[in-house]
Amino acid sequence: MKELLKKYSIITLGCAVYAVGFCWCCVPGHLSIGGLTGVAQVINVFFPSLPVGIMTLVMNVPLFILGWRLLGKGVLISSLYAMALSSLMIDGINAVFTFPALEPILAAVYGGILCGAAFGLMLRQGATTGGTELAARLLKLKVQQLPIGKLCLAIDLIVILAYSLTFRQLTQALYSIAALYICTTVMDKVVYGGNAAKLAYIISPRHEEITRRLLELDLGVTLLEGTGAYCHRSTEVIMCAFSRGYIIPVKKLVQQIDPDAFIIVCDTHEILGEGFGTYDPTGL
Repeated sequence: MKELLKKYSIITLGCAVYAVGFCWCCVPGHLSIGGLTGVAQVINVFFPSLPVGIMTLVMNVPLFILGWRLLGKGVLISSLYAMALSSLMIDGINAVFTFPALEPILAAVYGGILCGAAFGLMLRQGATTGGTELAARLLKLKVQQLPIGKLCLAIDLIVILAYSLTFRQLTQALYSIAALYICTTVMDKVVYGGNAAKLAYIISPRHEEITRRLLELDLGVTLLEGTGAYCHRSTEVIMCAFSRGYIIPVKKLVQQIDPDAFIIVCDTHEILGEGFGTYDPTGL
């Protein structure tokens, strides 16, 4: 029950951040971040009596039926909650308050950051607001090598082009594309940021002592056979994966033992296995 409460609290927070970002930055500046909300915005121009939130809700129904069949009941329930709540929040905010228009560049930057952070929070809890995010999750079952943000970007560009044709302003389309890029980048950072880690290769004649000290930090270590190209001497190469918080302790440890050691530190997009994440074909 505690985990369920935590999950839906985070989803609720994501819905609130999304609604504020959309109503504050996107609506006054006529910016679109794509998705079915963008389609609803286009329809709202021609039929002002149709609220954006309610139209988004109705158009999501076919996608949710497909999502229920392919992603499971858990995703459906949490996403229905997120979609309904975010739609109601958008219409509620628009009904009680009208935000003044920001400078276009500020609207694009902060709209992209807020909406991207909101989508990322919800996706990490297995929920979406429907539309692009749900379509991207369904596509990811077939195109698993692409990050979810890049899939959203491809889908949303089409909607933004339609949106710009409706308002007949190229400038608005350019600002919308900038907001969309920021949104998808922030979304990927939020979704995958927790799985990102560091990978270090350490080359030192004192590899035994370095390995022992790394194991004392409860880090996983693998020894690779290496040969120096200049001296043709065999040596052990230490390969160690660790979370980003360990980068300073690891470098200090190696420096204390062997100041002349070679350390190659790489960023990793994701590490799976014991102590890290696990692969889920239906996940992100």
